[in-house]
Amino acid sequence: MAYDEDLANRIRELVAAEQGVEEKPMFGGLAFLVNGNMSVVASGHGGLMVRVPRAETDKLVAREHVEPMVMAGREFRGWLRVTDDGVKTKRQLKSWVDRGVGYAKSLPPK
Repeated sequence: MAYDEDLANRIRELVAAEQGVEEKPMFGGLAFLVNGNMSVVASGHGGLMVRVPRAETDKLVAREHVEPMVMAGREFRGWLRVTDDGVKTKRQLKSWVDRGVGYAKSLPPK
């Protein structure tokens, strides 16, 4: 399944002012990296994948429209999947993109 081009464009709009942002096709979607660190992904399975501090995973997964990210049957702590319903509005999407970009910026550049 291809990623949602509209979602990718909405993410581009939100990260346009950020320094060090690049896009790469990954995981069947389009990843947005900040200084070489993945921050968010317009997922090929719909919705958004968001990188967060591992310690916040359990708290954030309790939110509506959020689930743990699972690939090949394995949960990836520090990554969340936000369904399409959780990123419908600009405010919803901005909240998650800001969280993912903020965390990626806190990591050492690659």
